[in-house]
This record gives sequence, structure tokens and C-alpha cells, in this order.
Amino acid sequence: MVRIEMEEHQDEVPNPPNPSASAKTTTDSSSGPSTSNASKNPSDGYETASDGELGDSADECQENPDQHSEQEERIATISEDEIKEKALAEANNAKLAGNKLFGEGKYEEAISEYDRALNIAPDVPVAVELQSICNANRGACFLKLEKYDDTIKACSKAIELNPAYVKALSRRGEAHEKLEHFEEAINDMKKILELDSSNDQAKKTIRRLEPLAEQKREKMKEEMIGKLKDMGNSLLGRFGMSVDNFKAVKDPNTGSYSISFQR
Repeated sequence: MVRIEMEEHQDEVPNPPNPSASAKTTTDSSSGPSTSNASKNPSDGYETASDGELGDSADECQENPDQHSEQEERIATISEDEIKEKALAEANNAKLAGNKLFGEGKYEEAISEYDRALNIAPDVPVAVELQSICNANRGACFLKLEKYDDTIKACSKAIELNPAYVKALSRRGEAHEKLEHFEEAINDMKKILELDSSNDQAKKTIRRLEPLAEQKREKMKEEMIGKLKDMGNSLLGRFGMSVDNFKAVKDPNTGSYSISFQR
């Protein structure tokens, strides 16, 4: 029987350092030139910043207060612009909701949406058009509800914001006609023709309303003359006279009146 013996290998242990050599090395390092001297001697390989260079670096590390303030202002401006843009978008959505309700014949609800849009819309130039449209649309709702005075007010606000708003002029003119404000209605139609001389509807409305306006003027004159007669009779009666002793004759050419006394 053959017996095989395994050879054991031990890890090699390095020789311990020589204390005397280590002490000598330490002593040599400590006895060398100081750090301050090394900074003054370029040949030692050590470089240190001068006092002036350190000062410059410190200045660069400090924040510029003016630049910081400008950044804050820029951030504030961006935030404010974002808020206005969001408000404008929300106001436009309310206007669209009002348009939908108007199409469904829900005029009171539509007015509420237009009012909400006007309350939300920011006070910026780009919102003027939206504000004008919402006021004109409110006027259209009031017209459907036969609230003609409110129609005139709403459309007048729309025209104030946009003097060239033909639809607002047309709606206000229609409301004036409903209230028998024929002169005012004709004036609105004339303004439309100033903006669009080819507007046939405005031309037709003027031709239709002019005779009505003339009739109303004559009626108002008669009413005024009647009131003046009553007042005159109360005064002339003290002297045994009446206004019947005075005759008013209209001049067909000028439309003016001349008064003659008759016994």
C-alpha cells in the first residue's frame, strides 16, 4: 500500500519592517523644510495660491445681489403670466359653455356662463375681444328673453370695447326698435353701413323704420301741442281767451309752424 502525503504550504509572511529604518525615515521627513518654505520654493513641487488669488476666488463665490433680484423678478413675471393665461383659458371655456346653452335655448343659464367668463377674464389687452363677445352674447340672450333695456346695456358695453362690432350694433338696433326708439335704431343701422356699406339688412331696416320714426315725431309734436294748449288755456282763461284763438299752420317745405291770432 502506497501512502501519499500532501505537502502543506504556508502563506509567506513578509519580513517585519526594521524599526531603526522606519525611525530614520520619519526623522528625515520631519527634519526637512517646512510647508511654508515649500510654497516659496518652486523646485519642491508644491504651489499655493497667493493672497490676491484667494481674494479673487472668494469674490467669485459670493452671489451677485442684483443678479439674484433680477432672477426673482423674472420668476415672478413668469408666474403672473401663467396665471393670466390660465384665467383667459378658463374664461374662454365658460364662453363656449354659454354658447352651447344658448343653442339649447337655455338663455338664463347662458347668461350665467357669460357672466362667469367676464368675471374670470384677466385685465389684459388680449382679453378685450373675449369680453366684447361675451357682452354681445349676453345681449342676444336678453333679446330672446324680451328684456330689451338689458339688451341695449349689454350691447352698448360690447360696442364700447369694440366700436366696429356689427353684431352688437345690429342687436342693439333691434332692441331699440322693439322699444319704438326708431331714431336710435336708425342711427345704429347707419353706423353699420359706415363699417360695411354693402350690408343690405341695415339698408332695409332704415327704409322700414324711417316712416315709423316720422310718425312718432308727429305724434310727439301733437302731444306737446296738446300740453301747451292746456297750459295756455289755464293762463288765457283769466282774460276771456283760449288757445283756440291761435291757429298753428305748418309749412310743408320746412316743417315749421307759424301761429296766427283769430277772434
